[in-house]
Amino acid sequence: MFQDENNRRYCVELQLGKTDESHIIRTIEYWDLEKKRYPQYEHVAVIIAEDITSRFLNVISLFNSHIPIIAIQMNAIKFENQIGLQFITVLDETALQNYNEDEEQELQISVDRNYWEEKAPKEIVILTDKLLSIIHNNIDRDIKLKYNKFYIGLERNGLINNFVTFKPRKMNIIIQPKLERNSDYDTMIENTGLDFLDYSVRDGRYRIKLTEEDIETHEELLVQLFKDSEEYYNN
Repeated sequence: MFQDENNRRYCVELQLGKTDESHIIRTIEYWDLEKKRYPQYEHVAVIIAEDITSRFLNVISLFNSHIPIIAIQMNAIKFENQIGLQFITVLDETALQNYNEDEEQELQISVDRNYWEEKAPKEIVILTDKLLSIIHNNIDRDIKLKYNKFYIGLERNGLINNFVTFKPRKMNIIIQPKLERNSDYDTMIENTGLDFLDYSVRDGRYRIKLTEEDIETHEELLVQLFKDSEEYYNN
């Protein structure tokens, strides 16, 4: 198991020799186990072998459209009296083509505000109220917070409307607006000096870390992101 600076976890299965059926099954089982054990993290399955044959590469590609999976071929290279390892990515992670975000979120476990106030400091949970106020003042006053076990989403008239979701942490809050990635958004976010964590290809969301000061200082940017994400999500 490896974890990058964006808290994305990589479930790695390493095999000597050629890829086989059991290797693929173990990789997926390991990914599924860790995903269920730590659902607050984004998980990617990684399969590494000395030889990934075309037959099994086709099989892995089929899974890749439903499961975030990376296939890496590892080769030993001899140079003079030394042995080195060369890693070649033969299949990279792709967006989940059949991923239906609304269906998944309908299955999420609903909780109440007390759950989040026990999970994160109250002053951080209160930031969701400040962000909701921005939404009320600029988009729609009928939108409400919807408390789920792994994130705080939005609803309108009892229907899920997660054009942006929130994840309170101990020191800050992560906002996740639903937007198609482009260089204009990247530049706009980075130029403000906000903590731009990453863009989730799987979910189609930007991930930005905010403090209370960030919300007050960069409200204009947040208004634009929320307006654009609401239009993108609902059209």
